[in-house]
Amino acid sequence: MHCIEACERARVHAPAAPSSARLAALPTLVAAVLAAGCSSSPPPAAAPSRMAQAAPAAAAATAAPSALAPPQRVRNWAELRLQAAQRIVAANPGATYTGPAPEPLLAVPVLEIELNADGSIRRIEVLRVPRQAQDTVKLASDAVHRAAPFGDVSKLPRPWKFVETFLFDDDRRFKPRTLDQ
Repeated sequence: MHCIEACERARVHAPAAPSSARLAALPTLVAAVLAAGCSSSPPPAAAPSRMAQAAPAAAAATAAPSALAPPQRVRNWAELRLQAAQRIVAANPGATYTGPAPEPLLAVPVLEIELNADGSIRRIEVLRVPRQAQDTVKLASDAVHRAAPFGDVSKLPRPWKFVETFLFDDDRRFKPRTLDQ
């Protein structure tokens, strides 16, 4: 039995009652609908609420980015850092900004990204946690993961690590500092 049929059957067979009695019977109706096996048919898509429409930039960062182009071959660490910063921005379009960094910045987390030979992330170490907006550390780390891999680093000198500083504005959007240099 579908959920809609269960609701209709419960409504048709329920005796007319005052509003307060109907509200009191609501838990029974919900239980009947759940017992009818609502999970067997997907519910119709609901229109987004105003809260969902006004989601912060951080939520937009979790949206799947379009497929990133494969990383270019790099000859040195400066090229790798620049390519990595560009990939981080490309992989997180709703969570980044361009142009000059605002004064004052909301937060400035610093991450050390260690890579495997193929450019995939081996680990991320947090070198600086901001005093306020500490959630920006996770936002930055997630942004790095979305941008990986960063290209073959096997020909570069070890250790296969680089540091990136994230400049967050008041809307919790960031810019990799490497792009300012």
